[in-house]
Amino acid sequence: MKKIVVGILAHVDAGKTTLSESLFYQCGLIRQMGRVDNKDAYLDTFELEKIRGITIFSKQAVMTYENTEITLLDTPGHVDFSAEMERTLQVLDYAVLVISGSDGVQSHTRTLWDLLKIYKIPTFIFVNKMDQRGTDRKELLNILQKDLSEFCLPFDISGDDYMESLAFCDESIMESYLERGIIDKDQIQNAIANRKVFPVYFGSSLRQIGVESFLEGFDLYTKSKIYPKEFSAKVFKITRDDQGNRLTHIKINGGTLSVKQVLKTNEIEEKINQIRIYSGEKYETVNELEAGSICAVTGLTNVKPGQGLGAQEDSISPRLEAVLSYQLIFPDTVDARQMLPKLREIEEEEPELRVLWNKILQTISIQVMGTVQLEILQSIILERYQVDVSFDKGQIVYKETVSNLSEGVGHFEPLRHYAEVQLLIEPQERGRGLYFDSNCSEDILDKNWQRLILTHLKEKEHVGVLTGSPITDIKVTLIAGKAHKKHTVGGDFREATYRALRQGLKEAKSILLEPYYQFRLELPKEYIGRAMSDIEKMSGTFTMDQADDYRVILTGEAPVYTMKNYQMEVNAYSKGEGRLSIVVKGYDVCHNSEEVIERMAYDSERDIDNPTGSIFCAKGAGHYIPWNEVKDHMHLESFLKVDNRSKSQPESYQRESSYEKSISLEEIEEIINKAYFANQGKKKIRKVNRKVKDLYYPSVEKKEIVKPENLGEEYLLVDGYNIIFAWPELDELASLDMAAARSKLIDILSSYQSLGKFKIMLVFDAYRVEGRKESLEEYQNIQVVFTAKAQTADQYIEKFAYDHKKKHQITVATSDGLQQIIVRGAGARLISAREFREMIFIQRDKMSRDHLSHKSQNHSKLEDMIDEDSKNQLNKL
Repeated sequence: MKKIVVGILAHVDAGKTTLSESLFYQCGLIRQMGRVDNKDAYLDTFELEKIRGITIFSKQAVMTYENTEITLLDTPGHVDFSAEMERTLQVLDYAVLVISGSDGVQSHTRTLWDLLKIYKIPTFIFVNKMDQRGTDRKELLNILQKDLSEFCLPFDISGDDYMESLAFCDESIMESYLERGIIDKDQIQNAIANRKVFPVYFGSSLRQIGVESFLEGFDLYTKSKIYPKEFSAKVFKITRDDQGNRLTHIKINGGTLSVKQVLKTNEIEEKINQIRIYSGEKYETVNELEAGSICAVTGLTNVKPGQGLGAQEDSISPRLEAVLSYQLIFPDTVDARQMLPKLREIEEEEPELRVLWNKILQTISIQVMGTVQLEILQSIILERYQVDVSFDKGQIVYKETVSNLSEGVGHFEPLRHYAEVQLLIEPQERGRGLYFDSNCSEDILDKNWQRLILTHLKEKEHVGVLTGSPITDIKVTLIAGKAHKKHTVGGDFREATYRALRQGLKEAKSILLEPYYQFRLELPKEYIGRAMSDIEKMSGTFTMDQADDYRVILTGEAPVYTMKNYQMEVNAYSKGEGRLSIVVKGYDVCHNSEEVIERMAYDSERDIDNPTGSIFCAKGAGHYIPWNEVKDHMHLESFLKVDNRSKSQPESYQRESSYEKSISLEEIEEIINKAYFANQGKKKIRKVNRKVKDLYYPSVEKKEIVKPENLGEEYLLVDGYNIIFAWPELDELASLDMAAARSKLIDILSSYQSLGKFKIMLVFDAYRVEGRKESLEEYQNIQVVFTAKAQTADQYIEKFAYDHKKKHQITVATSDGLQQIIVRGAGARLISAREFREMIFIQRDKMSRDHLSHKSQNHSKLEDMIDEDSKNQLNKL
């Protein structure tokens, strides 16, 4: 039996759901056609869909016609749910585009057509509502051929005219028609599959006119795909059933899928527990399913829409994206932190609903396509969690890009760390998004480090320097980098990469972008003057097309910010006779960028999460260098060399190939160690007279620690979970995500380790994890221990302290009273979680003061720190 997966798409109110009901009825899936207005449509199963009378969530139905099994995916028609529709496109074999005979091709129809072209989906067209007065078949066909494709051909007729029109679509068909006077069915199938022709059918789905003819043609002119034997599948949707089970909806594109099959997702192996084939609300379970099928599986908890399974590659991000942002306002009795994980669940199901957590203000914002989505989200939260939320007035989601070529340099070199990265930043065409590439020789930087840098570029959302908005339409190329054989670890390149990109953005000329609507405004002629004046005030552009003696059509573009509420104005001044349809076109230059930048008051140099400067090592400690001075300190040569005769032209920049003239880091390190550090002698301990301002703990007087003689390296053992639950900021983070809290603690200790006072060992309990073996791993520059099953962190620390007390000075950071008594007996020193936290903060403040002091003075030169013999050695190099 032939298997076809088809999606049905339309502009809102084109009759898409009615056509689906008619198809189900014709195929015998239902005994009686449902109606949207009667709230009994087969696929509109959610209460919100019945109330609103629109399709909100994509759903599927399986039906059989003749010898074809058709899996029909019904997609939302409203523009606010376009991202849901676009994800569904990625798994279709064919599409049916429904067009209203009374409205013709509308703005959203063109958007759908463009997406079908991008995803290369063969398309059938059904022109609906042809029973309504005023519809003209010939005129509508001309509009389709003009606005969509000249190869939109009527397939519900026959005769010589039809055959000749079809022959013009493809050369092979033309040859066959001229030679034999006929066109084979296989040739027509191939032409449709290759998008060389688009069959058009006219009818009325409500009155069952033309539906059977469409089904016959669809069965006749579609063909099954040939799938590979190797397993592959595409995830296109995440939902939850009534019991809360996570359902992963997939299309199998190769091989077979069976229950208990193990799949590797994001480096984690997960087992398929159940395979469900849905049709409406009901489903049947199967043990195995072959390629070409749509199903929902349980057991996969680590995947997201667009992800490929098996041999399948991941999909590109949806082109339609959220352009409005709203802050959620909760009742006084509801804690936003408790709602965050619940909203993350909804985000899993609807990725276009981007949930953003502001850790400073403790607020949650959500990005949406339009206000209808807000109403749906409000209803979902109330139904699932019994929380009545509201929203603020909202704001536009801005983006940033650059208009010229720039070079970004990032350097990360606290004590015992090293990484330097150079990036080339280039502007791209509008709508291209971000593109990352490498053009760095392996003689300069090892391939593994290059891959790591590209991974770091892709792993987070990077923000611009004007308003802190996400960047887009930029190509970032890795052009050079430097690692240290001994001191470089993976985390160093993360820091250097982020800083390089930010430094390059600071040097480039940045541009603020805002989203634009593409609109179509139809209204009586007497209101045309008012409409044209309004569009000009909205900083929009338009063209005028007179429809008839009474009505006029305006089409054009305008910023979302100025046009988002214009529909209500149109209804008011046109007394309900005007019709405005809008769709998000994309991003372009902001019409009031200076006003927006001033209003948002973003300071890129105070954004601690996205630093613009770099860390360089001097006098045995890391020092912060601001972005505009980084290139004066960089270790590699600049990639760009400005031609003095043409400084304004990026084309005049040339590469300098003088790496071989540079002194290696190892040589510099050896000279400095001999000539500077070796002669420093013992350093005096300088007391820090400072009051520590702490929101949670009172200031604690620091005790001088006397180091015993004849002991080896000092160890600082940290009871991981004890510290996490004792430090308020980590405790708060752990309530949301324990893994994030662990990572945060590791980062804090890694920074503290760079001071070189202790060898830090961080210990976490794993005694409840079945089959867990004791492990000691290097994370950045500290050791992290996960204890074995049936062993606690307390036991590990106590044993370590006892076994090594004669060889090493050991300090334990914990607030566990019993553990403190035991480790004291083992001869170890103690520091409470409170004291440990304060000690780290004091060191941070000290480094900041040293940096400020360092900036106020002239930079020390290496030649001032070394003796004459060492200077001579350097000169000879």
